[in-house]
Amino acid sequence: MKQVVAPVISNSEVMPGVYLIWLESPQIASVAQPGQFVMVRCGEDTLLRRPLSIHQRDSDKIALLVNVVGKGTHWLSQCKGGNNVEIFGTLGNGFTIHPTSRNLLLVAGGIGIAPLGFMAREVLNQGCSVTLLLGASTATQLYPRHLLPPKTELIITTEDGTIGKKGMITNLLPDFVDWADQVFACGPLGMYKDMYTQREKLLKTKPTQVSLEVRMGCGRGVCYGCTVKTKTGLKQVCKDGPVFDLDDIPWDKLELL
Repeated sequence: MKQVVAPVISNSEVMPGVYLIWLESPQIASVAQPGQFVMVRCGEDTLLRRPLSIHQRDSDKIALLVNVVGKGTHWLSQCKGGNNVEIFGTLGNGFTIHPTSRNLLLVAGGIGIAPLGFMAREVLNQGCSVTLLLGASTATQLYPRHLLPPKTELIITTEDGTIGKKGMITNLLPDFVDWADQVFACGPLGMYKDMYTQREKLLKTKPTQVSLEVRMGCGRGVCYGCTVKTKTGLKQVCKDGPVFDLDDIPWDKLELL
């Protein structure tokens, strides 16, 4: 783990209220794995750092996808080329691909594309096939297609039907799960609950990993602020996750301690 001051290379709004920020950070780019995150200091006036998934990397730089939801993320969205951002990472345990897996199904709900964008690029470079189910509430909230790797098979749903298939992204799982060797997901808690309670119908017996996003204080397992109950005891999302097997957490009874 390293604490570095990363110069901003570029920062652009790719969806309403969502920014793609590229940072120069060879120390972190060289070791980052899909599913891991960094803790970002968002200005002098914010006490706690913000956990952000590593969204992309390219030789000596990394990209973060920033959803503006408060003071800290607003500060980060206003950074321009030449500004410096203090980051700490890499942190957490990322996604695990089985050696025999070749067909990977990625399920992204809204801003859940953040860690899965990195995942798609890495596994495609390793010769795997990727199908991405990308869902959002409406067309304007969809991650831009041109930012995804060209070889990604993209299936889109919107809740209001403005583009792609109408409905929830989980509705499409039965159409693709037989093809997949593994399933990887990132999205809102409601999506995970749906996948868990309807596992036999939606996912059958396919190995499924999910990235859990919660509030974090330190990102290193010191403050215990992100502790959750799992079937094997208490776990810290920042240290033991953020990636968990879907079946390890009783999502219908999830408690943040």
